[in-house]
Amino acid sequence: MEVLERKNIVDIIDLKMYFPVLRGLLRRHVADVKALDGVSLSISSGETLGLVGESGCGKTTIGRCISRLYKPTGGNIIFEGTDISQYSETQLRPIRRKMSLVFQDPYSSLNPRINSGDIVGEPLKVHKLTQNKTEYKERVAELFVMAGLSPDMMDRYPHEYSGGQRQRLSIARALAGEPSLLICDEPISALDVSMQAQILNLLIELQAKNERLSYLFISHDLLAVQYISRKVAVMYLGHIVEYAPSGELYTNTLHPYSQVLLSAQPLPDPFVEETRNRIILEGEVPTPIDPPSGCTFHPRCKYCEPKCKAETPELRDVGGGHFVACHNAGK
Repeated sequence: MEVLERKNIVDIIDLKMYFPVLRGLLRRHVADVKALDGVSLSISSGETLGLVGESGCGKTTIGRCISRLYKPTGGNIIFEGTDISQYSETQLRPIRRKMSLVFQDPYSSLNPRINSGDIVGEPLKVHKLTQNKTEYKERVAELFVMAGLSPDMMDRYPHEYSGGQRQRLSIARALAGEPSLLICDEPISALDVSMQAQILNLLIELQAKNERLSYLFISHDLLAVQYISRKVAVMYLGHIVEYAPSGELYTNTLHPYSQVLLSAQPLPDPFVEETRNRIILEGEVPTPIDPPSGCTFHPRCKYCEPKCKAETPELRDVGGGHFVACHNAGK
């Protein structure tokens, strides 16, 4: 049996994304919102990286920087061995078919004025991936089947689909260019529980059929991330605070913030839910315009020491591919 060699499809190195704050009639630059402030991550070919954290921590910004919807302020984005962080739109055109996005709200990401067959087929036309109309129609029908939809639905418009079907339609469109990376930004948060399970299983099945298809799965649902991801990264205020294989992160959580997130996740077992100890996180999330010195989590951390306020912790390896950015964790 041939062993698939897994190389990194994406490496982001010291990635920074600052959004300027402008004030006054002259739109004077007075500050920056530091959405990402030195993030480094890798995604291996054929694997799923889960990215978790509370709202506003920078998860979506990472996805949009990798896909170059945003041009990063600093750092490098290495996609399939090429640094695309400063590419122009012309240079990005052949790269874009290799990475696709699945958005949180499937309805707002679909054009309501064109039918679903044309929505799915649009990337085929843009990237000129079919030779004639017959081949085009056959490929669109194939994509519908891959996403769990009937080709008979190709003439319908987005408003005629249910929420789960719309997300399947978004996935079919995302697969049209035969991408090697799928960036899934909260793809199940707008769906009910049964539809969430179906979409997760669909993504797993698609990856099983294409061993080189990689996912960046962005979510606040820790159970969903645990189910689909091989590795998980935890974000807080524009920084990666913990990064580990999924099983290791959930059984040996080291960073205080990760422990809080897991404590807040509801569990399906009512007895365990009632008897477990919850960690109450005090204080408010600091503003990314003026983040705290040292460890950004120190104002809300019960283990805070003077060193935490003065020195920014590095994301260090504590063994087994488990990385944590905390002065006290793993010692």
